[in-house]
Amino acid sequence: MSLGLKRGTVQLEPHDKQWDETAIQTIKTLKSILGDDAVDIQHIGSTAISVIKAKPIIDIVVGVTDFERIKLHNEQLENEGIFYRGSDVEHQVLYVMGDMEKDIRTHHIHVVKWNGTEWKNYIHFRDYLNANENMALQYQKLKEELESKYADDRIAYTNGKQDMIDIILDNQ
Repeated sequence: MSLGLKRGTVQLEPHDKQWDETAIQTIKTLKSILGDDAVDIQHIGSTAISVIKAKPIIDIVVGVTDFERIKLHNEQLENEGIFYRGSDVEHQVLYVMGDMEKDIRTHHIHVVKWNGTEWKNYIHFRDYLNANENMALQYQKLKEELESKYADDRIAYTNGKQDMIDIILDNQ
């Protein structure tokens, strides 16, 4: 299984069933540390959509009622290789896993308000694409086009997907 990518780069790989197993193990670790401070934890993003290629980075969403309660676990999370990265995106806190010295990320853990807009968007996007293979394959085609243009510019790659993501989310 290939897992991890240098920060800022884009490289898509065919779906790997081991991504699901890795996500399950990570979710177990998170639940054991966060306990009741996490309402729900789920595998999201393209690695959770079995019919499409993805960057080999596991995305996980943690639904919480209080961001500050999660930060109380930062030392224990870090002991498990889960590092606090702050709040670059509004209404979210990011944790990462990987080889920090080599700037390689294997996991992005997005902490959001449980049942809030961000939570609902992550879950809906994953569930919609898993239920609609044709749309999932259209999304993959866009991702492949963007990968060929922006292999070393993850921000441009991500921005290039936003219109299609918005269309998918409007199908709620």
